[in-house]
Amino acid sequence: RRVHGGYHQRTEINKKIYRIGKSVVGQREEAKANDTQVKGNASTSYDPTVKDITPMGGFPHYGEVKNDYCMIKGSCMGPKKRIVFLRKTLLVQTKKRWLEEIDLKMVDTSSKFGHGRFQTRLEKRNFMGTLKKDIKL
Repeated sequence: RRVHGGYHQRTEINKKIYRIGKSVVGQREEAKANDTQVKGNASTSYDPTVKDITPMGGFPHYGEVKNDYCMIKGSCMGPKKRIVFLRKTLLVQTKKRWLEEIDLKMVDTSSKFGHGRFQTRLEKRNFMGTLKKDIKL
């Protein structure tokens, strides 16, 4: 409808949801209450590396993801921090690409500035060795 694309209320339909994840802050509180370890919110069954959904250096023009998140396929209109409503489709989806099950193999958390090469800070430290900025006087 015409009213769904306004400044204060943006609505997206026909978006495939890849993953809905908890914030790292919420996971830490939950782990503290249950005496368990925090698992990264970007880990998958194929890639068990403990890492956060925020790429190294943060997302361009956004920063760190501190709250719960929703990973969708494709692009999303509007400025980075404006709220967007996702609503169900009006028609029943019958195409194969909409009905197939999603199984994420890896979430790319390399830097989005320049040529990102490392997925985690630990991986970068192991490759680069001890840097001058890491030495404490």
